[in-house]
Amino acid sequence: MNSIEKIEKYFPDLTDLQKEQYERVIELYHEWNEKINVISRKDMDEFVERHLLHSLSIAKYQNFKKGWYVIDLGTGGGFPGIPLAIMFPEVHFILVDSIGKKIKVVEAIIADLELKNVKAVWGRAEQLDVKANLIVTRAVAPLSQLVDWTRKLLKTQSKGIIALKGGDLTEELVGFKRRSTVTPISEIFSEPYFETKSIVHYKPSMVIKLD
Repeated sequence: MNSIEKIEKYFPDLTDLQKEQYERVIELYHEWNEKINVISRKDMDEFVERHLLHSLSIAKYQNFKKGWYVIDLGTGGGFPGIPLAIMFPEVHFILVDSIGKKIKVVEAIIADLELKNVKAVWGRAEQLDVKANLIVTRAVAPLSQLVDWTRKLLKTQSKGIIALKGGDLTEELVGFKRRSTVTPISEIFSEPYFETKSIVHYKPSMVIKLD
């Protein structure tokens, strides 16, 4: 099912504009994927579930506040940043990737959707000159690397790092158990695809409280 019905199932209060934007996102990624391999072609038949809904699991987990700055590190084709930016139009999103051709696609999609709250940046995390309330990422690097890369990018009372990950995380989280939580996405969405997917939330020592 490559329509937004699955999104509306979990997010029944979408505005008409948001519905139009999510519908357009589906069209745009199909168009771009025929020109350049932005997303694995085997995933395109399940695009809504595996890319849009997967990204939006973060929206169910974390309360985003107006005026926040959120960095999507290693955004690739724009995930989870673009789906989240549509959901939270009053939050500022900075989508970062070191692969120029992917950022060009992301820029084109942002422009087509007229997303005023999103900026795409070609570069690496350590080159950014911005402080974020939250960093989001999907299948980019082990948590130890993410923590190292983003140490200087988080505000003093930030919400830390939210990473979408799959599989067994036991080894990866060694040394981080006191500062991280793991939430199975199957507790949020009922589709079988999410049975092996998790939200890992790393909270730096400076974090005072969580919503």
